[in-house]
Amino acid sequence: MRSPIRIVAVLTASLGCHSSGATASRPEQAGAPTADLEATVRARLDSLNAHATFYAKQLSTGREIAVRADEPMNTASVIKIPVMVLAFRDADAGRLDLDERYTIRAEDQRRGTGLLQNFAVGLQPTFHDIITQMIVTSDNTATDIMINKVGLARVNHMLDSLGYRDTRLRMTVGQTFRAVWEALDPKYSSMTDREVFERGSPNDSGAARRNVAFVLDSTKWLGRTTAREISRLLEQIERGQLASQKSTADMRRILRQQVYTSRLPQRVRFRISMGHKTGDWPPLLGNDVGIMYAPPPSGPIVIAVFTNDNKGSFFDLEATEGRVAEDVLNAWSK
Repeated sequence: MRSPIRIVAVLTASLGCHSSGATASRPEQAGAPTADLEATVRARLDSLNAHATFYAKQLSTGREIAVRADEPMNTASVIKIPVMVLAFRDADAGRLDLDERYTIRAEDQRRGTGLLQNFAVGLQPTFHDIITQMIVTSDNTATDIMINKVGLARVNHMLDSLGYRDTRLRMTVGQTFRAVWEALDPKYSSMTDREVFERGSPNDSGAARRNVAFVLDSTKWLGRTTAREISRLLEQIERGQLASQKSTADMRRILRQQVYTSRLPQRVRFRISMGHKTGDWPPLLGNDVGIMYAPPPSGPIVIAVFTNDNKGSFFDLEATEGRVAEDVLNAWSK
């Protein structure tokens, strides 16, 4: 759910720009001890001028590494994964027809990431198309359509029933962007979603300072989770524990279609396939979580990295996330 005033930085990063500013320690060699790998990952993350958390697990062996993995973090768009899960569970139950078409209205449009905001009102994608865009381009218009369709409270009820205690969807994207205006002046609380869309984001002299406070304020987060919990959700998706075989295959396929590759996949995407979901508010926050499909005998590796309160280079942040994914892959696959 990229902040509109920072979208240029994201688009540049998404084209694969690399930075040499991250720690240059040598990547883990295949078969290296888990303790050594964790130390390497921790050192890389601690080199950032940001608060970072991390978790990775090799599903075939159960070995794992964790760096502050149980600290609740600002998810940004990572929280769209549970929305996708509930949509497919509803489809399995006959509650949602994924082939049904939805007519996009003016009041549905959201700024930030995504393509649907750029099309004429009246476009009629299927709900399957909308879910796909919510993940692969992190489309904010698609996200709020799906939250309204499946129900925000139902997303959290599902998470609670599955044993997730720190993972929650807190508000819609529209509410989040309205809260940015409210931080400028409470009078803006009455703005409609369409008015927020038409006005964009505040660009006064105090906007940058307020953005920092906004991203750190947990009451303003779109969602929250921990690196360990979101990794467990990804593991359940991979193991087919959350939906039917058909829906599970579809969710895996959608995650592998993710278009933003400048973080975890940056250095490994030509070696393996990866399904993942980003979440960010550049340059203050840059998350990425996913499943690396390492070749046998390793097999799938779930991995999650969250960075909040970044005060350094966003390019260095992304490069470091790419290096820790490479470290894990090198250590746990031959």
